[in-house]
Amino acid sequence: MRIAVLSEADTVETRVAATPETVKKYKALGADVVVEAGAGLAAGIPDGEFEAAGATIAPSARDAAADADIVLKVRRPSQPDLALLKRGAVVIAIMDPYGQTEAVKAMAEAGVAAFAMELMPRITRAQVMDVLSSQANLAGYRAVIDAAAEYGRVFPMMMTAAGTVPAARVFVMGAGVAGLQAIATARRLGAVVTATDVRPAAKEQVESLGAKFVAVEDEEFRQAETAGGYAKEMSKEYQAKQAELVASHIAKQDIVITTALIPGRPAPKLISAAMVESMRPGSVIVDLAVERGGNCELSKPGETITTPNGVKIVGHLNMPGRLAASASALYARNIYAFVETLVDKNTRELAVKWDDELVKATCLTRDGAIVHTAFQPTA
Repeated sequence: MRIAVLSEADTVETRVAATPETVKKYKALGADVVVEAGAGLAAGIPDGEFEAAGATIAPSARDAAADADIVLKVRRPSQPDLALLKRGAVVIAIMDPYGQTEAVKAMAEAGVAAFAMELMPRITRAQVMDVLSSQANLAGYRAVIDAAAEYGRVFPMMMTAAGTVPAARVFVMGAGVAGLQAIATARRLGAVVTATDVRPAAKEQVESLGAKFVAVEDEEFRQAETAGGYAKEMSKEYQAKQAELVASHIAKQDIVITTALIPGRPAPKLISAAMVESMRPGSVIVDLAVERGGNCELSKPGETITTPNGVKIVGHLNMPGRLAASASALYARNIYAFVETLVDKNTRELAVKWDDELVKATCLTRDGAIVHTAFQPTA
């Protein structure tokens, strides 16, 4: 059984799909691990550390992928990557399949079994494989650190001989994994924190972290959560009421962090241009949904801009990748936990159980066809 770890083609991607820690674990499963040269450099892992853990370093992607049974990546394989893979190879990555019909079709045509880690079901046995949570946790933390770096004042209240400096007011929009970590981090730094979310369960979570919850708590709000724990898309009427409440609140905030995402949909617009104009000069907005169109109307992917009224809007791409070493360590563990379920412990060979609920939930393509019902082309 040969496992290949490939470099990432996207220049914004600094993470790597394996670490020396997981290489040792793959070796214990009976696998030969081949890592493309330089794959871990952006995450602070030199080739020598992979070698010390038992991996072989291949000089190119072609050499690494040659005859690999399992291919590990952070992002979906590109067309050049697919050309290197043998038919039947298992490819595991964050596939981002929504709206990517041609890319999913290309994986099917390449004959690979493609698994999307972000489609892992939210069940107890899959918690250790939950890449969305592991990466969102880091994104929420980093959002606050970036906000603090851009904000021209301190976070905690400081009482000095020269007078008192007031605490920063931080508003977190969306109290999922990223939002809750942002709340916790801002609180640790001494800010006064408020937060909002459309899911009623979020109120207790927000308040347990010492933040104040802000939302229109009507009947629609009380029903606003899917069975899987995700936020539902709200009605136009609710969105209008919530926007009115949020608009008055945002005008008083120093920092706003937005984290709202709905799987398979563009990011909901939570902050209008008018709301940005209401904020004081020196205020900061960090938009964690910028890769899906952004929660702020004025966000620009990959840029930090300053509006005419002096508000900074931070739109970094790949926020977890700004903590590449930590993000890679967690992502690599997520992937290892999944790969372990695909290997027969007795024969030490790849033995995918195609009827396993984890496999059925995450498998996009197999045997030349798109097998995931959510992504099959419509006639």
